[in-house]
Amino acid sequence: MKNLFDDETKENTSNKRMYKLIERCRMDLQKDPSNPDLHVRLGDLYMKWHLDIYNAGQYVDEAITEYQLAMESLIDSHEIYYKLGTAFYYKGDLDKALNYLTTALEKKHDYYDAYYMIAETFVKKAHFTDAIDAAQAAIQCSKLCSSSSHFLLYKLYDASSFKDTRIKIKAFYERLMAFLLIPFDKTAVKNICRSIAYLKFMPVFMLGFHAIQSKNYSRAIDLYKNAIESAPGFAPLYCVLGDIYLTTGYFEDAITEYKMAIWLDSFNVSAYRHLCRAYEEQGDYNQAIEIYNKLIAMAPNMPDLYSNLANIYYIKGEFDLAISNYQTAITLNPNRSWTSVIAQTMGFVYQENKSDPDAAISAYQTAYVLTPEDMDIYVNLGSAFYDKEDYANSLAIYRQALELEPHNPKIHCNLGFLYWGKGDTEEAIKSYELAIKYNENYDIAYNNLGVIYLDDLGRVNKAIELFKKAVECNPSYALAHFNLARSVSIVGDKIEAAKLYQAAQEINKVTMEIDPKDIADKISELFES
Repeated sequence: MKNLFDDETKENTSNKRMYKLIERCRMDLQKDPSNPDLHVRLGDLYMKWHLDIYNAGQYVDEAITEYQLAMESLIDSHEIYYKLGTAFYYKGDLDKALNYLTTALEKKHDYYDAYYMIAETFVKKAHFTDAIDAAQAAIQCSKLCSSSSHFLLYKLYDASSFKDTRIKIKAFYERLMAFLLIPFDKTAVKNICRSIAYLKFMPVFMLGFHAIQSKNYSRAIDLYKNAIESAPGFAPLYCVLGDIYLTTGYFEDAITEYKMAIWLDSFNVSAYRHLCRAYEEQGDYNQAIEIYNKLIAMAPNMPDLYSNLANIYYIKGEFDLAISNYQTAITLNPNRSWTSVIAQTMGFVYQENKSDPDAAISAYQTAYVLTPEDMDIYVNLGSAFYDKEDYANSLAIYRQALELEPHNPKIHCNLGFLYWGKGDTEEAIKSYELAIKYNENYDIAYNNLGVIYLDDLGRVNKAIELFKKAVECNPSYALAHFNLARSVSIVGDKIEAAKLYQAAQEINKVTMEIDPKDIADKISELFES
């Protein structure tokens, strides 16, 4: 790898030449320390060195110092304010950058470069509407030399063009204009040359990819770190390094790398998405929400961004915000099956967290229209009608589902619960037995059927048999342990019942199926008499 990272013929020669130029300028300043042109020249050299992709040093502060010294004499120069604004932009102080760039425009109202840098600054601040306005103003100032502004507009429109033909046409036009005007725009030519220079890192990507495929993550990390040291301005290197850290669980390191990638390339949607994921994995949901909102501002028509944001709000317990974002995702409707899943998720939130069966039914019905073959919709819709105590509609839904899949154990189990709730014990038993017939490991069906035999029919031994089967099918089923303990205590085996209650108590700490007080009360009752 020496030829890639320790190239003495190019990088070092360039650094030596730059160092000599800076030293010569410093010597001239010693002879004439108040010469503003020399300060500007030295500031320009520092900025050029700072932005060199092969330079790992940071010289933006030195550039700012020189520009500020020059400004003492060039107080009315639009150019010095522009240079200071640009330097603060690369330092990351975006508010100061905007202040200086705005002042440059006050000095010269048709200053193309200042408008363009203001647009870039707004992009960094995720103020995309303001960025579009500034880029368009830049084009008005210099129609011929505006390739960079057209390309910036293309990226802004392209990011928000999902399912919007009008914006797609705008994006195409801006890209075409950016291409046609390249020869007249020095900034565009420089950016293209910079991109071409990155091709030398293709072998590094290939070697790193091979190391990742063989799960040699330390090797891949070393490769990409060395590449970054050689070219600290190449955003994709930070992305792939962040992906490795994310895969291996080093979330803080992943976040750092993704932030660097976004700083270097404000339109790196993949870096934004992976940064959100890293924050979620870390449990920092507020930061994840902030990043998703920035992504949505950039690409407002991408439905999965809203659904992902809704999922985070759901985890945080902010159900109204979750529902609002699910609704937006459904409205954007990229495809029927995906939208159906989102509608069902929203229905679940309404049913389980908002106790609003009518809204849940509406959401499930939306899902049904989109994917009537999805059996989960019948289960959820029937359950919502049951919660509303609309047993007739619930029964109709389940019977309709059985016409499509007569051997579906989940539908039979839900039917059993419905009949049980209506007091029709005989039909409930038949339904639960069919659920067990079609799924011999159906723990819920065994448990519920056991409760009927225990509490409704008083057949304790049959109930014990069913509860044992439920526990066998699912050893982490707290409610089955609890019910088995109740049955065992009735036949007089208090010691075994106590063990089962304690097992239920331990499992319940994780599953939270039962009110802990109910278990504690049952344990106390065992030894009161």
